[in-house]
Amino acid sequence: MSGRPERWSRPQRRLHAWGAVLVVLTLGLSLAMVALPMSQLLAKFLTYQLHKTFGLLVLIITLARLGYRLTRRAPELTGISPPMRRAARWGQGVLYALLLLVPLLGYLTAQAAAGPVPTTLFLVIPVPHLLEPNPALYAWLRPTHQIAAWSLIALAAAHAGLALRHHWQGVPMLERIWGSG
Repeated sequence: MSGRPERWSRPQRRLHAWGAVLVVLTLGLSLAMVALPMSQLLAKFLTYQLHKTFGLLVLIITLARLGYRLTRRAPELTGISPPMRRAARWGQGVLYALLLLVPLLGYLTAQAAAGPVPTTLFLVIPVPHLLEPNPALYAWLRPTHQIAAWSLIALAAAHAGLALRHHWQGVPMLERIWGSG
């Protein structure tokens, strides 16, 4: 017996679900905000603000998940080979890194952009900008944020797909995250 729980706790499962939903919503908002023409400036501004809000919420939820992991160990990865366990741990580590990096890059991108566009949480709470507009930094941050975001989406899709594959093969991966209790 490893002393590990059989499944994730209810708070961990909820944080996981909220984070996943927010990542998907943030992706949808990112596609909408860049597609909106400048003639729809208010809709574009509101979409950007919601995108930034959801991104910051992803960051907050990820920090909460990591904090919770300090107090409660992860369930044992059973039913898969040792190389698959190592790959799963590596993949989860990269997912966590991207869940932190993408929102931070987005926050810095918004600050480095030209023009005094505020960042707000829920369209109400101002989020201070720590950087001055910087076109050269923006030119590096924006594509870096985009590449990291698409990497996050690809890895999250692979993560979900592999969980389903294992489930269909009889390995209780989904029960660990969605089990009752």
